[in-house]
Amino acid sequence: MFSLEGKTALVTGASGGIGSAIARALASQGARLALSGSNASKLRSFREELNQQYGHDHVEITCDLSNTQQVEELIPATIDTLGKIDILVNNAGVTRDNLAMRMKDEEWDAVMKINLEAAFRLMRAAARPMMKARHGRIVTITSVVGATGNPGQMNYAAAKAGLTGMSKSLAQELASRGITVNCVAPGFIRTAMTEVLPDAQKDALNARIPMGRMGEGEEIGAAVAFLASDEAAYMTGQTLHVNGGMAMMS
Repeated sequence: MFSLEGKTALVTGASGGIGSAIARALASQGARLALSGSNASKLRSFREELNQQYGHDHVEITCDLSNTQQVEELIPATIDTLGKIDILVNNAGVTRDNLAMRMKDEEWDAVMKINLEAAFRLMRAAARPMMKARHGRIVTITSVVGATGNPGQMNYAAAKAGLTGMSKSLAQELASRGITVNCVAPGFIRTAMTEVLPDAQKDALNARIPMGRMGEGEEIGAAVAFLASDEAAYMTGQTLHVNGGMAMMS
């Protein structure tokens, strides 16, 4: 069940905490991966780790998602190296937090450029070969704050909410070609960044979550692996909220 044998996947932000967990989940189910990120040495090290653990000769493709030309070249480069693209996972994202009255134009622009515009360009580029193949899976990582908002994150929340609307629109355009477009919206996930928080701050965060703990990257990876699988063929335009009950969406 949920086998991805014979499938190829591009994962952006693949060397980060959630991105690496998603990559491991897809690789463990048999997919061959193109790992993308801006840190070449981290990508190379992670690719070697995946190759050793899962085989399949995964590849890395360095890409700065704030650079439009590099973004436009990413899907063709993936197809050149893997031969095709079955699965696109838009995971990469940045934060530039600030209160609205203090938010600089460049803080707004940077988040929109990387979190929203780059995902649009990758979706648009991936749609054509997927339509030709009459099969494809596009999964985008949004956030609970895209649904609830969060003080100090007007730019980030707007971008994440935009990803959801964008995915629903594309899902309607591509459904008749056997292509699904869905989102996974994490809540608070335990990563290297959250691990350095003071215990009091962690306790305050956990108190907001009915399950009493932050999520694990593997739990996001599992949701992505399901949406990428043949078993999710009748599921499109949806958002899976993985947040321990912090925000219960209907």
